[in-house]
Amino acid sequence: MPRVHFSFRSPFSWIALTRLLRAVPDLDRHVELLPYFDPDERTAEALRARDADFHYQQMSKAKHLYILYDVRRQVSRHGLTMTWPVDVDPWWELPHLAWLRAVELGEGTRFYAGVTAARWERGENVCDPAVVRAIAEEAGLPGDELAAAPDDPRLREAGVDALVRAYEDDVFGVPYFRTGRQRFWGLDRVDDFIAELTGGPPVEVAPVPAAVAELVGAYDTDTAGGCG
Repeated sequence: MPRVHFSFRSPFSWIALTRLLRAVPDLDRHVELLPYFDPDERTAEALRARDADFHYQQMSKAKHLYILYDVRRQVSRHGLTMTWPVDVDPWWELPHLAWLRAVELGEGTRFYAGVTAARWERGENVCDPAVVRAIAEEAGLPGDELAAAPDDPRLREAGVDALVRAYEDDVFGVPYFRTGRQRFWGLDRVDDFIAELTGGPPVEVAPVPAAVAELVGAYDTDTAGGCG
């Protein structure tokens, strides 16, 4: 089944999934959605225990400043409105594990919409339990339960499972899409992924020459980060 790795942290993930949902409204029937988030120490330890890692690295200041401007362009291009949130010691397990519980309760789409609206339209701190509780209750979900999602060992394990899948898929940033052997990274590859989902013409990709593959990393001194 095609899969989409997304993150509440990334503005590009938000814009890309907005575009994707406009094209495929019943997206959750066609793809597997997997949350991707910076692990806290407990999650990182669980990843190490499974011989997995977190490929994403913090980007350089220059790249971060570029992205601040580029996001504004993309928001305008896609007809969205945005208020920049300010992240101070964010705890990304909270909204992502709460989303996993919302999916189990049959309201993953509504909770996702609530979190993205809170974060990107109103600039709220979605790593605050009070904010998550309010979003959950607005979606008709048990607020206290979702606000305490990181305390649930079962949801913790589900979050680790999602990050292990990302590690195995070689995810280094989001949004990241995969269907069969095809991989697409970033906002500017959404249309290619939509074509794959909706039966458009396939995107033919020639194999990378072995000599080039051996040099990967030799010429890029920046981090793997870049799409949040």
